[in-house]
Amino acid sequence: MSQKVGGGKPQRYVQPSLLMALKDGPSYGYQLIQTIGDFGFLRGDVPPGMIYRHLRQMDEEGLVRSVWDAQGDGPAKRIYSITAEGMEILEAWIIHMERQRDSLDSFIRRYKGQ
Repeated sequence: MSQKVGGGKPQRYVQPSLLMALKDGPSYGYQLIQTIGDFGFLRGDVPPGMIYRHLRQMDEEGLVRSVWDAQGDGPAKRIYSITAEGMEILEAWIIHMERQRDSLDSFIRRYKGQ
């Protein structure tokens, strides 16, 4: 099979993956890194630096909110939560993904002669 088949940039799905993970409730960066790997868009180890860059940018854009959690014995950690604007962006991602899915289904049906 050609190396060109199935290409694309899985990191384009980091933002919706983080928003989806935060939809279930506030979380720390490390927990988010583990959670979004289960969504299937990012293969192998998810680079922490890339995730934290996305989280910082999303915080600046108002899609997530972060606060320092200094409770416990360890160092303070940032805890992230989704904002109302973040929920709107996640909804827009879902609509986009549904359209992509429909186009792919139509393409496959055409190939199979259905």
